[in-house]
Amino acid sequence: MIDTTELMKQVGRIKILTTHLIDDRLSGDYHSVFKGQGVEFDEVRAYVPGDDVRSIDWNVTARTGLPHVKRYSEERELTVVFLVDVSGSQIFGSGTRSKSELAAEITCLLAMTAIRNQDKIGLILFSDRILKSIPPRKGRTAVMRLVREVLAADETRERTDITAALRFLNNVQKRKAVVFLVSDFQDTGYERELRVTARRHDVIACPISDPCEAALPDVGLIELQDPETGELLLVDTSSAMVREAFRTQAATENDQLLRFLRRTGIDFIRLSTDAPYIDDVRALFRRRARKR
Repeated sequence: MIDTTELMKQVGRIKILTTHLIDDRLSGDYHSVFKGQGVEFDEVRAYVPGDDVRSIDWNVTARTGLPHVKRYSEERELTVVFLVDVSGSQIFGSGTRSKSELAAEITCLLAMTAIRNQDKIGLILFSDRILKSIPPRKGRTAVMRLVREVLAADETRERTDITAALRFLNNVQKRKAVVFLVSDFQDTGYERELRVTARRHDVIACPISDPCEAALPDVGLIELQDPETGELLLVDTSSAMVREAFRTQAATENDQLLRFLRRTGIDFIRLSTDAPYIDDVRALFRRRARKR
């Protein structure tokens, strides 16, 4: 388990990094593409010609003797929930950061953007079970708690169960929310539940990968361990046939995921441990703006 001092250093580093990435343009794009859940009462004012007669407030009109109408405005406040995979495979990272660290970074960036727009943020950590659920709330301290919890869970050795995580979300989050599903999607059989969730909530998938998961380097005979099962496997990476089979399988799984997301209309941000992500976040916001 990571020690508290090192954990807080990581939280502070991620806070500094994501603060520099957030600007007025990103916040403005977020505000324009993520809408509230309806309308809320704003005020009562005197009727003027052209107002919809259906909006007349008859109680105020009777009391004052003059026609008055109710005004409504868009309900701006959103609930944003981060559904973050902290299973064993998230520990992996071939470069300067692991997939779990990248998950913490993207969670922090999006959560801080949401807080700037006065939205509530919540967190559900999952592996093959629900490890933690933090109800949505406002405030910058909520952001740092979310990041801290994602990082603190990085030693789990459990499998991934996206279906169970989505069912838990749908049970506890009755009102429509914006849901960022942050995972490496190393699981199967979750497609039906993801479609159901996408009908209830505004789901954005955030598939995380590492370049070494797409292609094996030629480094001879190596022993690999499945981080979720502990299973050991001896692999001869000097074999071109082995490397090509690995590359083909990885590409097929990635293509299947992206085709499924596009087919079901679920927006996504592709994330890799070796690449910056701010341009991909902005690209997502622009795509959503064009759809509107």
